[in-house]
Amino acid sequence: MLPEKDSEKLGEEPKEEPSVTLFREYLRIKTVQPQPDYDTAVEFLERIASELGLQCLKVEVCPGRVITILTWKGTNPQLRSILLNSHTDVVPVFEEYWQYDPFSAFKDSEGNIYGRGAQDMKCVSIQYIEAIRRLKAEGRHFSRTIHMSFVPDEEIGGHKGMELFVKSPEFAALNVGFALDEGLANPTDTFTVFYGEKCPWWIKVKVEGNPGHGSRFIENTAAEKMHRVITSFLEFRECEKQRLNAEEHLTLGDVTSVNLTMLNGGVSFNVVPSQLSVAFDIRIPPTVDLEAFEEQLTSWCKAAGEGVTYEFHQKYMDQTVTSTEESDPWWNAFSGTCKDMNMKLKCEIFPAATDSRYIRAAGRPAIGFSPMNYTPVLLHDHNEFLNEQVFLRGIEIYARLIPALASVPPLQAEA
Repeated sequence: MLPEKDSEKLGEEPKEEPSVTLFREYLRIKTVQPQPDYDTAVEFLERIASELGLQCLKVEVCPGRVITILTWKGTNPQLRSILLNSHTDVVPVFEEYWQYDPFSAFKDSEGNIYGRGAQDMKCVSIQYIEAIRRLKAEGRHFSRTIHMSFVPDEEIGGHKGMELFVKSPEFAALNVGFALDEGLANPTDTFTVFYGEKCPWWIKVKVEGNPGHGSRFIENTAAEKMHRVITSFLEFRECEKQRLNAEEHLTLGDVTSVNLTMLNGGVSFNVVPSQLSVAFDIRIPPTVDLEAFEEQLTSWCKAAGEGVTYEFHQKYMDQTVTSTEESDPWWNAFSGTCKDMNMKLKCEIFPAATDSRYIRAAGRPAIGFSPMNYTPVLLHDHNEFLNEQVFLRGIEIYARLIPALASVPPLQAEA
């Protein structure tokens, strides 16, 4: 065998960190929607549990949808536990736009690892695992039990994943006191932390009007009413966009986003249709009065004319947020540890939706956090990547955060 320095002379790659190798292995498992290979992912996690000597529980919340939970029991299991949550599925890809195979976990000369899920959120799953591997190897023990949950279907709303799981007896048995879940990358030196989320509303507006021949000026058509509907929604969208741009302290999580996502209707070029429909994706921050906002939607539809109705395809109503007050013991442990590591934090409302909303709605505080700074936000984008040094730094961060959270002294409710 050649000495290491001779290997370098021959141009061989230096030996890869085992945690990076594991990360790349996980990226190669095609848990891509709409047909994710969950079975292989579960087998991968079962292997990890065996390697680390962790309990492994599988909960099938509905046919083909399994929650995998790896547990490190605390010295005082009566205390509320720490939940480290991540999802196993990833969004689809358009391979023709990728520089490398999105499921090859290719690593370039700068250490950038390309793959669907590199940021969202297989990196965090492996960072949890590797931090716990390190802590166990050091012989550490903590009073609170630590659970790692790996859930399906987050990328399509979590309706057959976390939404069902939090209502199950198995979730209740975990006795969760505090949870960590995914966040977003930050291209600056700051780490973004999310303490709440917008409520996603998916609404379809149906418009009825007089039909007729395409050569005539038909009165009271569906198209005229549809124009009024779309104008009302998009004028509001423009107002929120302007407010976001005008007020420096606001982030995307602080304003209501509205996007027209589908238009349907019509039967022929020469027939004025009797019905049209339009779909909107609306994301509402927790500061907005939801009842008043729906009244506004109703007024827009009413003003458009008769025969204008709407229905919800998703209407999330829980606006629970997690405390970021220094007096809160969970936040104090989290933020204090970050401060000790000289990490700059920025607290925001998450602009989209994650499984954290179900955890908070179940009465458990949750923070969205992915330790990725100096990194462009590429979730759901082409050429999603994460640099291996940023990934490795994330393991170090969790190796400090997990002990701090798992060592929070007994709370008054636990006494």
